Amino acid sequence: MTIDNGVFEVVATAGDTHLGGEDFDQRLTEHFVKVFKKKNNKDIKDDPRAMQKLKSEVEKAKRDLSSVHQVKVSIENLIDGLDFSETITRARFEELCNDLFKKTLQPVQQVLEDSGLDKSKIDEIVLVGGSTRIPKVQDLLRDFFDGKEPSKGINPDEAVAYGAAVQGGILSGDASEETKDILLIDVTPLTLGIEIAGGIMSSIIPRGTTIPTKKS
Repeated sequence: MTIDNGVFEVVATAGDTHLGGEDFDQRLTEHFVKVFKKKNNKDIKDDPRAMQKLKSEVEKAKRDLSSVHQVKVSIENLIDGLDFSETITRARFEELCNDLFKKTLQPVQQVLEDSGLDKSKIDEIVLVGGSTRIPKVQDLLRDFFDGKEPSKGINPDEAVAYGAAVQGGILSGDASEETKDILLIDVTPLTLGIEIAGGIMSSIIPRGTTIPTKKS
């Protein structure tokens, strides 16, 4: 995105809709299911209640691992009166999710290619979304941008809601003093089209097209 005198122009956008915090939770959950099975010779995969208990504790553990180096996951009576207690380190978590973390760099590479910009031309890297708190994600990004520090001045959980509120205010004509001079020029994140004979998609609006747009 380029910012010039209150005009926010999206130069290119990329993403992976099949990658997010839940995938990291899933990896950790699978790891603990294996650990529990090995210790107690019992598989909890077919017990929805036990899995739900484990998943909610795993999510907490994942969040804690962004600020501490190891976490203990303890659940009383996980299944059939059996308790569960296991320690996970940040290093082990990073090892379990290593391939997923590396996948986060693919959209970064893609967006630079689409925008025609070299990474040395990027002034600021802004992190939004809860998973950007994960130290390994930040390390990979830092290495990719040759040591450049990502900006952490924005609350990663509030950024999207804040931006949507500002954009909503502008579109509804209800702009305040702070936002009346802001203009956002956005682009379509995905190619849009219609299905034609043989179930093939005929693309009409290619991704990266400035919106609003009209094609017929």
